[in-house]
Amino acid sequence: MPTRLIRKFDFHAAHFLPGFPEGHACRTVHGHTYQCEIVLEGDTDPDTGMLVEFDEVKRALAPVEATLDHAMLNELEGLANPTTEVLAKWVYDRIKPALPMLACVRLFETPRNGVEYDGG
Repeated sequence: MPTRLIRKFDFHAAHFLPGFPEGHACRTVHGHTYQCEIVLEGDTDPDTGMLVEFDEVKRALAPVEATLDHAMLNELEGLANPTTEVLAKWVYDRIKPALPMLACVRLFETPRNGVEYDGG
């Protein structure tokens, strides 16, 4: 049975966007409470009735969550320009090896503004 499993986590982080023009609010250091959704996709195991155990997903995400929470994103390798788009890809690239069923990462920097990255 084809299934999508979703795991959410939040983190608080600061950043600035150096590509924005002088005087723009996003060019100065500011913070967000990000909400990240990890979507896994595959066939449910007929024996277990599950796609994957939630604790396995939690363990795979723990290092990424710990790295991002209360971080200055610009200081992390690969995030010199940490737009939401760049950050979603950064998260995807770090968890895909541990969660090969990863279909996409949805990342919201505010409750209304977010992106989805599917590895493509």
